[in-house]
Amino acid sequence: MYLSIPDSFFMPVHYVDIDILELIVHSRHLKKDYFNNLNRQGGLVIGVSLPNQREERWIRDRQAMEAYAKEKNITIKFESADFDVNKQVQQVENLISQGVNVLIILPLDPVTGIELVEKAHKAGIKVVDYDLLLKNSDIDAFVAFNGLRVGELQGQYLVSKVPRGNYVIMSGDPDVNFKEGAMEFIQPLVFVGNIKIVEDAVIKGWVPSIAYDVVKAALAKNNNKIDAILAPNDATAGAAIQALQEQGLAGKVAVTGQDADIEAVRRIIEGTQSMTVFKDTRELAKAAIDVAVKLADNETLVTDTTTNNGKRNVPTILIQPMLVDKSNIDKVLIDSGYLKKEDVYRGY
Repeated sequence: MYLSIPDSFFMPVHYVDIDILELIVHSRHLKKDYFNNLNRQGGLVIGVSLPNQREERWIRDRQAMEAYAKEKNITIKFESADFDVNKQVQQVENLISQGVNVLIILPLDPVTGIELVEKAHKAGIKVVDYDLLLKNSDIDAFVAFNGLRVGELQGQYLVSKVPRGNYVIMSGDPDVNFKEGAMEFIQPLVFVGNIKIVEDAVIKGWVPSIAYDVVKAALAKNNNKIDAILAPNDATAGAAIQALQEQGLAGKVAVTGQDADIEAVRRIIEGTQSMTVFKDTRELAKAAIDVAVKLADNETLVTDTTTNNGKRNVPTILIQPMLVDKSNIDKVLIDSGYLKKEDVYRGY
């Protein structure tokens, strides 16, 4: 049997308006984009690892990311480590095994953090370092609030209100230059003898109960003669104020804070907490997701600054914080829509 071949036949021909040499030059990039698009046929999936979901700060970060991701039709898979390093390792490894396109992580431990970045990269997953710089690592981008500026706002406020007296200094662990920024203003007055640091403690894991114990012990040791407390965030500030209340000193000692938690804002209205630092998590969440999308699309990140983490200059986006005290609660927090007036002033 023989196959009959027609004398003529038609084949569709398509012309591409691109020079063949240009196509060859860009073939590597085209191949990368092709496989990247294949991996994203089901939509972009971002894995996120946050410290916990017990503190208002991290709850707000999650809510802000979820809201913005929904606008962008992006799927987010969240994990909360409860400030447990081993738990974070297990959770992130699970996110990697699920094949997320990009990982956003606040690393709880510098050693395991580097290992997780390496594991993600081996799986072809880009990593956005969130809010806490992971040193000596190959992170692809760093998105954070300006931690040094947060500390500067706290320290400057304290010395303006209490230029002389006994200070309790508390710093969170891990710290993000908060203490360094605060001490720029406090240390000069220590040198000249106007300020005496009667306690300098690290609050492991930012646990409020540890802050409570530190302040309670400092009060006992100094016969209640404490004039100012550098509390690293609103949760530790609340614990410090609890210790002060037990001695009838709430409202008589200047106490800093950070995060603009609603309970902290209510304490500022009451006069027991002096100030907080507002860090708009909505802006940070948007920045992190926007960066993640660019990384997933293999776009070059163009940022205003870079941060040297000991291994490389990392493209960096820093969101600026704002000081909040009794004088500007409405303007900064309520008018911006961050907090609702009825929630803040309920009962007043």
